[in-house]
Amino acid sequence: MTNPLLEMTQIQKSFSGVQVLTDAGFSLESGEVHALMGENGAGKSTLMKILGGIYRKDGGRVRVSGVEREISDPREATGLGIAMIHQELNLIPHLSVMENLFLGREFVFGRTGWIRWNRMKEEAKKWLEQLEMDLDPSVKTGDLSVGQQQMVEIAKALSLEAKILVLDEPTAALTNREIESLFNVIRSLKKQGVGMIYISHRMEEIFEICDRITVMRDGETVGTRVSSETDMDELVRMMVGRKIKNRYPRNPVMPGEERLCVEGLTRKGEVKDVSFSIRQGEIVGLAGLMGAGRTETADLLFGVRKPDSGTIRIDGHEVRIRRPEDAIRHGIAYVTEDRKQEGLVLPLSLRENLALPNLRSLSAWGVIHRQKEARLTEETVETLSVKTSGPEQEVRTLSGGNQQKVVIGKWLATSPRVLILDEPTRGVDIGAKEEIYRLMDRLAREGLAILLISSDLPEVLGMSDRVLVMHEGRITGQFDKDEATQENVMKAASGGEV
Repeated sequence: MTNPLLEMTQIQKSFSGVQVLTDAGFSLESGEVHALMGENGAGKSTLMKILGGIYRKDGGRVRVSGVEREISDPREATGLGIAMIHQELNLIPHLSVMENLFLGREFVFGRTGWIRWNRMKEEAKKWLEQLEMDLDPSVKTGDLSVGQQQMVEIAKALSLEAKILVLDEPTAALTNREIESLFNVIRSLKKQGVGMIYISHRMEEIFEICDRITVMRDGETVGTRVSSETDMDELVRMMVGRKIKNRYPRNPVMPGEERLCVEGLTRKGEVKDVSFSIRQGEIVGLAGLMGAGRTETADLLFGVRKPDSGTIRIDGHEVRIRRPEDAIRHGIAYVTEDRKQEGLVLPLSLRENLALPNLRSLSAWGVIHRQKEARLTEETVETLSVKTSGPEQEVRTLSGGNQQKVVIGKWLATSPRVLILDEPTRGVDIGAKEEIYRLMDRLAREGLAILLISSDLPEVLGMSDRVLVMHEGRITGQFDKDEATQENVMKAASGGEV
């Protein structure tokens, strides 16, 4: 029997005396796609960072192609044929696509140091074409969409011609078409003998593309299953230690008076004549493909962008929103798509992040009332079940699900009447997803009007009372819950008649 391509056994790791990994193991065969699953904080990322040379293990063994290795830094990992595609993009925005692809390993003329730009452009184009990307390699990376940047990250990893490829939430920002292109590349790499470790919270993808599934919980490996011999219920029980009875816990309610009314909202080149309303206690889903104008619409409602025309009414009264401060004053809260870049100040503490949009209510004469601030922090941690070591913990050290709870919590503290949730469960594990869904349902029952923007179509259909669909900046479909099928929504999202 041949040795596995990768074998990690009894891996241990602690930080400042806190044991993060106690008995973690993982194996990978050549030409295999092996999923690594578990709730946020289970230890998946720590285990992969040990493999990538970012962290040094405290105990255990790592074997690559049957040879035991001590991987001391990322350069050594790269030399062993290990490439990682991180959930957080590691591209330099002011550099071109080809400069990012070959950063630190540029093509040069002998010892002159002069860069061979034409050769680099040709090589970059080759790797981009493998991902079916029609993209100019000389374009600045910062000018690309998040989805395009993710594909550039993947192309960069492919260009390393790795034997072991770690993909951490690779489809989180991709369109359906981009996901299919990525899956085609994965199938091609399997045939070439590349072993891939696939980390994702999207169950449907796991069963479509992965051969085996390993589950971690609380720093330990719980078990490994063959994909074709298990199901979603078993994996959930392994991950959270309990059965989740209802994936989308939305209780039917009788909506109240109209809370938000939008008429003719327009911004040139982005949003065209968008009109809709949301009533008290109603969750309205906003679906569409990437670039359809969903986030741009949310930005206009919150004053991040200025409209060319259109009216916004809250509880029947027309309001003028030219900046986020206006939106907050009129009772609109906005949980943005990218929590790390736009939703949180990562070096600040949990307490400080919760206080940021609430400084007016927490202070008097420019001085923050510490008791009020402490009470807000304590109530948010308790109400949203935020797992933290204390109010002074930096939010960047929290798991993804707990970071998202902090973002939601800071806005709920503003006592909003309208809550905009843009991709609220992206990169969040299944246990935290359930908690966010239950929170949404409770907030709606308490009379909040919620606009749910999501690329996860089952999520939109499962949690929404009505569904709006956008295509090229316009609303092309409106469906009641009974009419909102995947077929109808995707048809409207593609610009077809429904």
